[in-house]
Amino acid sequence: MDLQDQLKNLFPDHVQTESAENDSETSKIWMQDDPIICKYEKRKGKPITILEGYTGANEDFKALAKEIKTTLSVGGSFKDDKIIIQGDYREKIMKILQEKGFSVKRVGG
Repeated sequence: MDLQDQLKNLFPDHVQTESAENDSETSKIWMQDDPIICKYEKRKGKPITILEGYTGANEDFKALAKEIKTTLSVGGSFKDDKIIIQGDYREKIMKILQEKGFSVKRVGG
């Protein structure tokens, strides 16, 4: 149950206006003030790129992970509020996130 459903349960007589619906459709992913951390590690001798520090909903972060993986045609996963991408794709990922309007901070090497 998301926030919209909870509000509908609390205020069943409320009628949502058109302008409020248009605002929610234009910004589907939560934008944040703090930058997303993009760092590089090696696990079991293989390079990985880790994205962390997103403060929005997990579903938005999962959707962002899927979009990055399909854009780069690489494997990866979403665990413990982190996106793990196989390989060193820091520059490409940072470019994708900056085009979406996120601020990104590169950490390490």
